[in-house]
Amino acid sequence: MEIKIRPYHAEDTQAILDIINYNILNSTALYDYNVRSYEQQKTILEDKINKGFPVIVAELDGVVSGFGMYSEFRFREAYKYTVEHSVYVNNDFHGKGIGKLLLLELIELAKKQGLHTMIGVIDAENQSSITFHEKFGFKTTGIIKESGFKFDRWLHSVFVQLILK
Repeated sequence: MEIKIRPYHAEDTQAILDIINYNILNSTALYDYNVRSYEQQKTILEDKINKGFPVIVAELDGVVSGFGMYSEFRFREAYKYTVEHSVYVNNDFHGKGIGKLLLLELIELAKKQGLHTMIGVIDAENQSSITFHEKFGFKTTGIIKESGFKFDRWLHSVFVQLILK
């Protein structure tokens, strides 16, 4: 079992789309209601890359099993040293250390880019993601109650933050 972390390539788009759409339909990891098209997802990924932000992919024995990325936290100039990140692992590959490798790589890339702060926004029901982030030094800095509505219930957004050293 070999996990390889590498930059995104256009041919990874379908595997990433499958992961995203699974989460849209089956979880509160994304507060979207509607699945994305291939073109929508490709545009999102290319937009991040064109702005100088990384999109990385995890391969397990040659199969795309997860991905991670970060981009602007907010669009005001003073936020230019702060990014919001995302890490997703294919549901069939949880528990293999893929998320850990992706997040570690994102942290290193952010440091190399001279960034100061990484933010994650996690649904409060996803305690495993909150705990996962805490293992890497992220701290919960705030909760916005009833900030999302999905699956016929109100959802709370937990903000976690890592100050990069």
